[in-house]
Amino acid sequence: MSDSEDDTPDKQLKIIIMGDGASGKTSIATRYSQEQFGKQYKQTLGLDFFLKRIVLPGNINVALQVWDIGGQTLGGAMLDKYIYGANGILLVYDITNYSSFENLDDWITQVKSVCKSEEKPPHMALVGNKVDLEHMRTVKMDKHQKFAQEHNMSSHFVSAKTGDSVSLCFQKVAAEILGIKLTRPELEQHQRVVKAEIVQYNQSDVPPKQPVTNQTKKSAMCSLQ
Repeated sequence: MSDSEDDTPDKQLKIIIMGDGASGKTSIATRYSQEQFGKQYKQTLGLDFFLKRIVLPGNINVALQVWDIGGQTLGGAMLDKYIYGANGILLVYDITNYSSFENLDDWITQVKSVCKSEEKPPHMALVGNKVDLEHMRTVKMDKHQKFAQEHNMSSHFVSAKTGDSVSLCFQKVAAEILGIKLTRPELEQHQRVVKAEIVQYNQSDVPPKQPVTNQTKKSAMCSLQ
């Protein structure tokens, strides 16, 4: 990775992040560009802009211009201008919020109306966010895969909160746009590993062991009838 402004990038890519408000678009962009996660929801008005420099195989330096589009801009006068010239578009939804998935039809319709006249349409990626809340999932996996296949989109699952696969998602999208194949080690490099904290207790904090008595042994037995 290289974020140095002294490096002249070989390529510049415009990446748009779109989807309903509260689906986690800004959290994904912030996690990727700044390695941060905001616990409080803040609505994006218009758009936010982030810049991230990466290095792809072949020592290709790429500057990613990440445009975070506000959820309320759907149907707005400026949305067409935001989309125009994009190399890649990430359609983001919340896997625990089914309506955010249903509304992707409206977003992709808007994208196609803008890009239909372009010689090379942008790479489209379907991104299911909040996989850290898998137990609360309301959008089934087959629904996600079907939508991606119908619209010729690449498929991704991320967690902006933990950082799981966020970097990998952008790395894969950039590589696919430029026709670069990532090797398994390169893919694994961008898989975030969540480590558990090791808590060390002082000796005084550890409760003393209770002596084992005959009564204790008896209560621990299980009787099958």
